[in-house]
Amino acid sequence: MGEFLKDNYFTGVRIILMLVLSIYGIAINDSYEWNTGVSVKVLLLVSLFISLMALKELVGKSMKRVFMMGAIIVFAFLFKVGGSGYILLGVFLILEILYLLEAPLIMFIFPFITVFYESPIDSLTLLVVVFVLTVCYIQHIFIVTPYRKQVMEETKTQQGLKRDMETQENASREELKKNRLQAENKMLEERANLSQTLHDKLGHNINGSIYQLEASKVIMDKEPEKARGMIQAVIDQLRTGMDEIRAILRKERPEKQQMAMLQLYELCEDCNKKGVEAEFEKEGDLSAIPDSLWEIILDNAFEAVTNSMKYSKCNSINIKIIVMNKMVRCVVRDDGIGCDEIVDGMGLSGMRKRVRSVGGNIDFNTHPGFEVSMLLPLE
Repeated sequence: MGEFLKDNYFTGVRIILMLVLSIYGIAINDSYEWNTGVSVKVLLLVSLFISLMALKELVGKSMKRVFMMGAIIVFAFLFKVGGSGYILLGVFLILEILYLLEAPLIMFIFPFITVFYESPIDSLTLLVVVFVLTVCYIQHIFIVTPYRKQVMEETKTQQGLKRDMETQENASREELKKNRLQAENKMLEERANLSQTLHDKLGHNINGSIYQLEASKVIMDKEPEKARGMIQAVIDQLRTGMDEIRAILRKERPEKQQMAMLQLYELCEDCNKKGVEAEFEKEGDLSAIPDSLWEIILDNAFEAVTNSMKYSKCNSINIKIIVMNKMVRCVVRDDGIGCDEIVDGMGLSGMRKRVRSVGGNIDFNTHPGFEVSMLLPLE
């Protein structure tokens, strides 16, 4: 009910004004002869005028003009029969026409023409009333209505931005989940490949060695020289097998890059579970980052995120790795409360030490939030 009154308050104000001005016109008119039929005509015309103006508010814009034309005709008869005491009702009618036609501001001088018309109402009083009525309409048409439209547009814009942010947030989470699953699947594939390779290359070798050892055990007493030769062959075969295992592990072991990315994805997912929106972004060829730098990036990223979760009271954390020609930049940023002064504790000192050990630079920035920015050489 409150919203309805707020949206339609001006309609109510206009209806009240129309009723007041109609009653005022009847009250001040000296020409009525209450014992004749003239007053009945006047009352009927006033009632018809009020009805047409009220019904006008219930129909569409095209029909409003039809009702307005009817009201103008009824007012003309009313003014002729009832006299100039209804001049204020005429002012109201002029303002309604201007309102319906969405006339420019300059057109609102027309109601003041009625001040020069001879009527039972004092000119100064008429001027004041016309001024108040005109200001009321001007205020609503040129101030209140544009302001309400602006508020509605801003509300729609804010709602649109909110929807876009929610869409981007959902897309980021889906991308994070997708990248994590891809990294996990690749690791599982590599493990499966490693198991298959070990089985194919070493299974027969080990089985053959077992059979030879069993055979040498049987002939050891009767043919010791032959048994020693078989045992030596098994030893050589096992040495070869060990070399093959080392070669396979060097070739097939999961890349540090994939392991590091998986750990960063899991770090972001852990933050999301705790109510802090975390995002991992990457640019450039991450395969160009050597394993030694991945260790530093991981250790410092975990340290920075841990500090943000503990102290910053943040709502979001962003981890970004950018690979350039000869440098890699890693930035961990939160939107928390920041701090007035950066004091190196064990955590920040450890981060500086790790970065400087490879000839890199690290900066800490605050206000707003807190940012750790690392620049590491690729060579």
